[in-house]
Amino acid sequence: MGTLADGALAPVLSFALVGALGVGAQWLAWRLRMPAIVLMLLAGLLIGPVLGVFDPARDIGPLMGPMISLAVAIILFEGGMTLSAHSLRGAAEGVKRLVFLGAPLGWLFSALALHYVAGLGWASSAVFGGIMIVTGPTVIAPLLRQARLKRRPAQLLQWEAIVNDPIGALAAVLAFEVVLVLNTAETMGVAAWEFARGIALASALGIAGGWIIAESFRRAWVPEFMKVPVLFALLLAVFALSDTVLHESGLLAVTVMGIWIANADLPSYTELRRFKEHATILLVSGVFILLAANMDFETLARLNWRAAAFVVAVVLLVRPMTVLISLLGTAIPVRERLLVAFTGPRGVVLVAVAGLFAERLVASGIEDAALLTPLAFALVAATVVLHGFSLRPIARGLGLAGAAIPGVIFVGGSRFAAAFAEALRDLEVPVLIADANRARLRSAREAGLPVFFGDILSEAAEHGVEIMSFGQVMAVSDNDAYNTLVATDLAPEFGRESVFQIKRAKQESRRHALPATLGGRSIVGGLTYYEIAGKMNEGWDVRKTRLSEDFDFEAWRARNPDAVPVAEYDENSGLRLIPTDEDPRKTSGIQLLSFAPARGDDADKAGDAPAARQTANGER
Repeated sequence: MGTLADGALAPVLSFALVGALGVGAQWLAWRLRMPAIVLMLLAGLLIGPVLGVFDPARDIGPLMGPMISLAVAIILFEGGMTLSAHSLRGAAEGVKRLVFLGAPLGWLFSALALHYVAGLGWASSAVFGGIMIVTGPTVIAPLLRQARLKRRPAQLLQWEAIVNDPIGALAAVLAFEVVLVLNTAETMGVAAWEFARGIALASALGIAGGWIIAESFRRAWVPEFMKVPVLFALLLAVFALSDTVLHESGLLAVTVMGIWIANADLPSYTELRRFKEHATILLVSGVFILLAANMDFETLARLNWRAAAFVVAVVLLVRPMTVLISLLGTAIPVRERLLVAFTGPRGVVLVAVAGLFAERLVASGIEDAALLTPLAFALVAATVVLHGFSLRPIARGLGLAGAAIPGVIFVGGSRFAAAFAEALRDLEVPVLIADANRARLRSAREAGLPVFFGDILSEAAEHGVEIMSFGQVMAVSDNDAYNTLVATDLAPEFGRESVFQIKRAKQESRRHALPATLGGRSIVGGLTYYEIAGKMNEGWDVRKTRLSEDFDFEAWRARNPDAVPVAEYDENSGLRLIPTDEDPRKTSGIQLLSFAPARGDDADKAGDAPAARQTANGER
């Protein structure tokens, strides 16, 4: 057993450090409401070139290359699984333009900027230019949630990032195959044959792998609990076999395999993709930390004025030209085109794929490819920070910003939902009441509240509801099973801490009771649908009270012993729905919304009143 070099970390400790920093950076970014990529970059640089605590080449050694290769293969496979022809057919004209016209234009303009501005050779420029098509789906989603754009520009940016993610990786793989074949083949005829053979072999293996998965899952040849392990085992087998038969063709094979599975209409596809996304978060975090820690000051020092000019050219020339030319002649307003044109953050996929190809190109004798990784870091850091601070102001200036306060979606039309939504609307909080039964939306329509007639889980809702304007969900229908389904299905999208449902009716038989592991957080004091409806018939209402130092929560509770706190609103921090087992976080300086029994006028003037009526002292 070999001994460790002076100051070196044991491999197991190295893996633990990378995992802890990667996942920890993502969690901290969630808490601070900022892009995780910035914190991961800082963490990697800090433990690597700055402090010298972790050196991947020293501490992990020969394992680093295969680890990054496998991680990038899974990342590209995940990207392929997002490319569904059905989704693309349903996408708007602008998204199709950004994919079919914008992708090749972005590749061309990026390669020209890399060659003439950054000073790279054509080989490195062609490979890196393909990767630069990717605008970072893992980065654009949190930026859109933070900026809260109107629906159409948000959808353009989101769908472009999702669809172009595998296309950019595929373009980079193809360019890399061309460069590799041209560098190793003796004649152009041999090079063309090797390239065609590589694409055919990788595509055949990818299609075969995807077909095997689709057929075995569809025909129930694989039990449910083994689907994810079988998927990953076959993915690694396809990657290794393709790479063994033809060097560096494995990445293309797994991308094709992912695209095939995405279009196979598998019944368990959602579960597969959700688990795969969790694995991808771990891999992306690990790869990013490894690549950042593997940087050295000598390489970073090579980023001169050309690197800065390249970043400026990408932000101010390449991205705007690509988008504006692609959307030329469409019905999309000019303001929306400008917003999309000046919004193009790059993400961890760019760095991960660039880091892998840089190593391969350098090994093939293309020395300037060593600049690809630091250039990728510079571009990612600059675009994420720039768009993170500028997207909301630009959108506001163009009149494309949505509501500043995250709204609430009520699933289930009822008098209570309408009363609560009306109180929130008075506070200028966006609301939406959704129900598949038009008659149940009558109270909301009479109050002039926004409604969605249909199932909130339907594809029509996915494309027709401005999800970015909402941050919380309340399932308040009369169907406990449906409330549980909605809360469970929307929890990954909104976060379980932001998904609520009213208490389920107690079942006499255990065989009819739903498991406690499903559903959202309980709200409205643990009251069931029919208990809430009964109290509404007795005169209960949603009331709004302004708490102060003279009339704080304790004083309110003493005056309203039977009332149920439902939400608290603060002008600075916005709206927070209050779970059944919690009290307001602030006891004064907020608007407290409660479900409370009817009170006399004197009591109303003392502190609280129905949300639908203005009292003499200005409170509602």
